[in-house]
Amino acid sequence: MYIDKNGVIHKDDSSQDRLLKTVYSNVVLRILMKPLTLPIVSAVAGKALDSGLSRAFIKPFIKANKIDMRDFEKREFKSFNDFFKRRVKDGARPVSKARVISPSDGRVSVYDINDDSVFKVKGSHYSLFSLTRSSFIAKRFCGGKAVIIRLCPQDYHRYCYSISGRKSINIRIPGFLNTVNPAAYDNVKVFCENTREYCLINNCRTCVLQMEVGALMVGRISNNRGISACVKKGEEKGCFEFGGSTIILLLQKGVRVKRSFIENTQLGLETLIKQGESITED
Repeated sequence: MYIDKNGVIHKDDSSQDRLLKTVYSNVVLRILMKPLTLPIVSAVAGKALDSGLSRAFIKPFIKANKIDMRDFEKREFKSFNDFFKRRVKDGARPVSKARVISPSDGRVSVYDINDDSVFKVKGSHYSLFSLTRSSFIAKRFCGGKAVIIRLCPQDYHRYCYSISGRKSINIRIPGFLNTVNPAAYDNVKVFCENTREYCLINNCRTCVLQMEVGALMVGRISNNRGISACVKKGEEKGCFEFGGSTIILLLQKGVRVKRSFIENTQLGLETLIKQGESITED
């Protein structure tokens, strides 16, 4: 369930959602599903969606997902993946003056990171060490917030830097590609099992960890800069290819996340957000 800017609550109850809930709540079905989460499967699917023949899927996908194409550059697409990585028109995603902005379109939820560097998402507890494989980083975000932005297939799949500052090198952690649909959260620690890539962004006010998490049928996380560099809030960081996916922001203690996001999460609701909109109160 999610809530939009007008306070209207929506419920996703598609056949895909029901199927995923059935699969991930059953041990035997999860075992049978495991081969599909291997990166090689997504890589093969990605090759097919890079082909010219895949253009046939574009119009049905737009119609099925009710995508408003007026926000996007008008051009011919070479393949389905070329369409999936489409860019918005200049000015379509204005950048807020807030300290931290949303790096992408999606549905946001916010969780407290306790003093043991652990946060809880539904029935699963996540340690920052298992998420990042770094005890130093885990300690750095004790008492802060974990902001999870879940992208659905119909969302804009390019993402930007959430703050300005000096970014570190990218750290890539290989893994599986489970679905990031909430149906899996109670039974699989998707954010610690899935392939992911992250960097730290530091400035004079704060440090943010920004992590891209791959998902079922998302074989490629494509970041533009792998090395340390100075970056600007709102500057394009990279893109996902076909499928749903997730971006996680770790914020340090004292950074004030918008109260509405926290309250909605406590009610079991994700909040719709667009790239460039504010994550923080300031």
